[in-house]
Amino acid sequence: MSKFDSKRITEIHQHLHTHLPSDSALRVKTLESLLVEKGLVNGETIDAWVELYSEVIGPKRGAEIVALAWTDPEFKQRLMNNASLAIDELGFLGTATGHLQVVENTPLVHNLVVCTLCSCYPFSILGIAPAWYKTAAYRSRIVRNPRSVLEEFGVEIDDSIEIRVWDSTAELRYLVLPQQPEGSKSMDLKLLSSLVTRNSMIGTDRFLKINTRRKS
Repeated sequence: MSKFDSKRITEIHQHLHTHLPSDSALRVKTLESLLVEKGLVNGETIDAWVELYSEVIGPKRGAEIVALAWTDPEFKQRLMNNASLAIDELGFLGTATGHLQVVENTPLVHNLVVCTLCSCYPFSILGIAPAWYKTAAYRSRIVRNPRSVLEEFGVEIDDSIEIRVWDSTAELRYLVLPQQPEGSKSMDLKLLSSLVTRNSMIGTDRFLKINTRRKS
C-alpha cells in the first residue's frame, strides 16, 4: 500500500492550480466557444483582432516612437511641438491620439499620467489600458501621493526629482518620453524599442535597463 504524502499532494495541487487560466480567462474562452459554435463569430477573426492589439496597436508602436525620438533630434522636436502630427508621419495616428501631448522625463523631472475621471488612454500607441490604470485607487492615490504609489510599482524617486502628474481627458491625452538608458547610444531602433516598457510611457516605470526588459 502506497504511503500518503500530504506535503507532496499539496505541492501537486498548487502546481496544477498555478498553471490553470484565471477565472476571467476561462469565462472569456467559454463565451467565445459558444459564440463560435452558434456561428455568431469567427474564431480566426477574434485571433486576428487579439494579435492586432497585442502586436501592432499595442505598446510596440509607442516604443517605436520613443526609440525614434531618442535617435532623431528633429523628429523629437516635432514630437514635442505637435505629437499628433509627428506620430501621423509613422501612420500611428488614431482616434485616441488626435490630441496628444508628449511630456519628457529628465534627470530632475519625472512625469506620470492618470485619468481621474475615467480611463482616457492613447490606446492606438499603447494598446489596451492595463487594469490598474482604470481602478479608482490608482486614479485617486496617484494624484495625492505619487511617490508612495510609485514605490508599489518598485520605483523609488529621489526627493530631489520633481514629480508631475498629468490628468488625461477625452480632449487631451499624454505620452511620457522616458530617458534613454545609459550605454544604449550605439543600439539600432529595434533594440532600443525593446528596452521601452509600456509602464515607462505611462510613468509608473522610470529606470529602463539594457539587459533586463521588465514585463508590465
